[in-house]
Amino acid sequence: MLEKLYENDSFHILRETSIIPWVKIFTQKPYKELSDCDETTQKAILKAMLIVEQTMRLYYNPKKINIAMFGNYVPHLHIHVMARFEDDSHFPESMWGVKQREATLVLPSFDTFVTILQDKLSQADVSGKI
Repeated sequence: MLEKLYENDSFHILRETSIIPWVKIFTQKPYKELSDCDETTQKAILKAMLIVEQTMRLYYNPKKINIAMFGNYVPHLHIHVMARFEDDSHFPESMWGVKQREATLVLPSFDTFVTILQDKLSQADVSGKI
């Protein structure tokens, strides 16, 4: 079971088990596509995505942030946000691609990242209300 990191009326954020910092933002209602969402939910999850990205960039200083929306196996709208590093196991390939090497990452605490992220989400208006 994936660990829930944050939740409000529009979305919840789960940790993806991985060697890299990786979270998934799910809508609370099981929308299939972003265009199926009401405007409030669209705004809320996109704002949350940007906050996650900015927080990952500041805390981890990655080479790149990867953002993906597939939903082929799980047809419930969700956004993957991943911090990528040149020495992670798959870089420059996607995390779903061919493993390039054994990872040699030494990263700051994910728990501390979560605390910072929760604080930023709580301070921001991520309700999506107009």
